[in-house]
Amino acid sequence: MEKTEKVTMEKIQSLAKQRGFIYPSSEIYGGFANTWDFGPLGIELKNNIKKLWWQHFVQERMDMVGLDSAIILNPKVWEASGHVGGFADALVDCLNCKLRFRADHLVEDTTGEDVEGKSLEEISRIIQKDKIACPNCKSINWTDARSFGLMFKTYIGVVEDTKSAAYLRPETAQGIFVNFKNVLASTRKRIPFGIGQIGKAFRNEVTPGNFVFRTREFEQMEIEYFINPKDWEKSFEFWLKEMQRFAKAIGLKDEDIYLHEIPAEKRAHYSKRTIDVEFKYPFGTKELWGLAYRTDYDLSHHEKASGEDIVYVDPVTNQKFIPHVIEPTFGVERTMLVALLSAYEEEEIGSGDKIEIRTVLKLPKELAPYKIAILPLSKNEDLISKAKEVFDLLKTSYMCDYDETQSIGKRYRRQDEIGTPYCVTIDFNTLKDNAVTVRDRDTMKQDRVGIGSLKEYLGEKFC
Repeated sequence: MEKTEKVTMEKIQSLAKQRGFIYPSSEIYGGFANTWDFGPLGIELKNNIKKLWWQHFVQERMDMVGLDSAIILNPKVWEASGHVGGFADALVDCLNCKLRFRADHLVEDTTGEDVEGKSLEEISRIIQKDKIACPNCKSINWTDARSFGLMFKTYIGVVEDTKSAAYLRPETAQGIFVNFKNVLASTRKRIPFGIGQIGKAFRNEVTPGNFVFRTREFEQMEIEYFINPKDWEKSFEFWLKEMQRFAKAIGLKDEDIYLHEIPAEKRAHYSKRTIDVEFKYPFGTKELWGLAYRTDYDLSHHEKASGEDIVYVDPVTNQKFIPHVIEPTFGVERTMLVALLSAYEEEEIGSGDKIEIRTVLKLPKELAPYKIAILPLSKNEDLISKAKEVFDLLKTSYMCDYDETQSIGKRYRRQDEIGTPYCVTIDFNTLKDNAVTVRDRDTMKQDRVGIGSLKEYLGEKFC
């Protein structure tokens, strides 16, 4: 088998829709502003990613617990965290076609210059100096750059006024911080310990795009790890290695990963050190995950704003301090995207005049939406009856697919495209010897296995 061309975003997006991973949301109405729905295979892949993340970072660690906080929090949370006053992007409008663009993206896409951390006035001067044209109408006629808040605003109750205003959370982290005292008291954990959370977040991005790379509604898998400030460097390096370990677990290749140390002038206001784990997407090397040392910024601000005492007392040394925080954060959709990109392969199989291209998703077995496909060789009633017996045998242990349509070759190809590790074929010999053919996705090797031994055989494959 020989690999052919590299994966493109067009190929991934086409496969994702055709095979039921990701659909454009509200498509029958023309779609809606870069929002996406996750189909039968997409929700399985998402759930498997979240399950594996939870296993790695919460289940297997004695110093971690979980949390699921509310999406709509008291607005005072966002005032204390700095989001109400400072969570914004720089925007410019084209005065000719009236379209709006993120100024930093406009400059970077046109000139390659990174303007993160620059003032609105500096960005406006760069756009004028470089005579940057509108991507839509090609005119050079811009408004000055101005600040645009990224939080989605809503209202609680029946009256829409300033007193009833609230926000959809732009990150899951603050729900962890405001529950720090509750978790500490109810679990009896001692520092260092962490709280993990998986949940929805919402950002009113002006220019989302590149499929599910940047969306307005997304899920985060996030950890806030509380430490003694003297240990922050050691803890930071530890969590960086853990993130790299997780990257291998979901099938990412070392050559596609780049660690980008964010300079001080470009870091978030709460961060003393940040490393972006970047990935080589088909559209360029961009952020995948982030690791930040948030110091005691969040807990200190919530203590001041709420009046609650958040000081931690070390039970051994009696030292008093407000805990500092190391934050590894992962986007579910971006993780799903890079898992698909990394798993996608096109292979030449056969020889001579019988060469064909096989598309296969070589997903790690833990991530595969279906672990096993049950395939009767034909629509013969006896074969179908036996195949359903095999499905019933395996369904409680594995997520299984059942398919009796088209030729067996086309069904194999379909299962290859969706990443199913093993196909179990029931043929006419099965009715005689009570054995099935098990086909491996990656090697296409086939083994004959007795149905009585099938669970044990597959158990060894998935262990």
